[in-house]
Amino acid sequence: MNEATGATSPEAAVVSGSDLVDLVAQQLQALLSAGNYDAVKMLLQPVQPVDIAEAIGILPRTLQALAFRLLSKDEAIEVYEYLEPAVQQSLLERLRSGEVLELVEEMSPDDRVRLFDELPAKVVRRLLAELSPAERRVTAQLLGYEPETAGRLMTTEFIDLKEFHSAAQALTIVRRRAPDTETIYSLYVTDGERHLTGILSLRDLVTAEPEARIGDVMTRDVVNVRTDTDQEEVARAIQRYDFLAVPVVDREQRLVGIVTVDDVIDVIEQEATRDLYAAGAVQAGDEDDYFQSNLLVVARRRVVWLAVLVVANGFTSQVIAMNDDVLKHVVLLAAFIPLLIGTGGNVGAQSSTVVIRGLSTQRIQALGRMKAVLREAMAGGLLGLLMLLVVVPFAWWRGESLLVGAAVGISLMAITTLAATAGAALPLLFDRMGLDPALMSAPFITTATDVAGVFIYLRTAAWLLQQTNGTAF
Repeated sequence: MNEATGATSPEAAVVSGSDLVDLVAQQLQALLSAGNYDAVKMLLQPVQPVDIAEAIGILPRTLQALAFRLLSKDEAIEVYEYLEPAVQQSLLERLRSGEVLELVEEMSPDDRVRLFDELPAKVVRRLLAELSPAERRVTAQLLGYEPETAGRLMTTEFIDLKEFHSAAQALTIVRRRAPDTETIYSLYVTDGERHLTGILSLRDLVTAEPEARIGDVMTRDVVNVRTDTDQEEVARAIQRYDFLAVPVVDREQRLVGIVTVDDVIDVIEQEATRDLYAAGAVQAGDEDDYFQSNLLVVARRRVVWLAVLVVANGFTSQVIAMNDDVLKHVVLLAAFIPLLIGTGGNVGAQSSTVVIRGLSTQRIQALGRMKAVLREAMAGGLLGLLMLLVVVPFAWWRGESLLVGAAVGISLMAITTLAATAGAALPLLFDRMGLDPALMSAPFITTATDVAGVFIYLRTAAWLLQQTNGTAF
């Protein structure tokens, strides 16, 4: 689709999405290898910048810079902002110094800051020194905010109006500043000291009478975030109110920037990736570059948590060793240990998953933390009761005695209830302590319930043996 006209090119109408990107990448590589540069320009002309960026990322490194140089200046800047960080860095190394400076100078401030976060400090210092004074000041300001906050995420390219402006004057200002602004659909009103006093949409401005004062048509109750607000909170605010952008203010309520919805989508994806990695006990990198990382990095990210889990699982072996007398009396008890700890681990993983997701979507807050834990505990007990109907008759038949069936049944109820309670409570405890609740992931819950489950099972069997033949363990 052409951004200016909304028209769809014939090529884009045939294929879309990943198929389009693959097709463009194949044709692009063939034309570049043949040296047919005019055909490359014609090929890329109807393609969206985001698709061009993805296609360039697929090309061999030797052809990426060549393809990028064939783009027009304005298109090159837009395409560059969509490229993966690794490709951006590679292009900076291959482009001439003047091309790099022009590219970085024309980037929007928030995209420039994200690029600088990925570059070596020495390169960042050099690029900062070569920027124009205005762009250097803006970039340094954004880099001064804490990572993963609204201040680091925002852009300073927005349109602010004054209450005394007429609608006609405001439209003139919008027309003049629109080319240098990230979005014009939300317009902000500030006073002489840049304090945020109101907001109005472009629709409100266009439909207002030309002589109407902005102060009379704007909305004074403005939802905003502060520069130190966590990026997840910013994303939730935009999601909750269906905003295209949310204003960012400093401690004195002065408007310093806006966070747009496209940046928030990136945040949501980044946070979801981290949570998924944490849920699988995998150490996440700064970006979702797992499949581009070499095997040594992959192993390093996973071995730390695996080592912790191996040590924790050692307690399970210790519990079994401490109760070996019980197993010597009834060897068949050992056959049901995998069943019980597997069931407990699965129930605990289910509970931790729904609670972590509930914290992410803030649904838990509506129910209440204690009610959520109690609900999961009751669900665990009910699940244990339902599984008793299948497991206990089988255990009784296999063990050819009431003892094995009773030990398995009592333990199953206790383990599922305990696992569900722990799976719900531990993420909530971590969240209350200010830690990432996703750290209480399925592997950790499973390991904890393994140790507790084996202990409960063997001590229950020992107690039943003591009751039946008077032997104590």
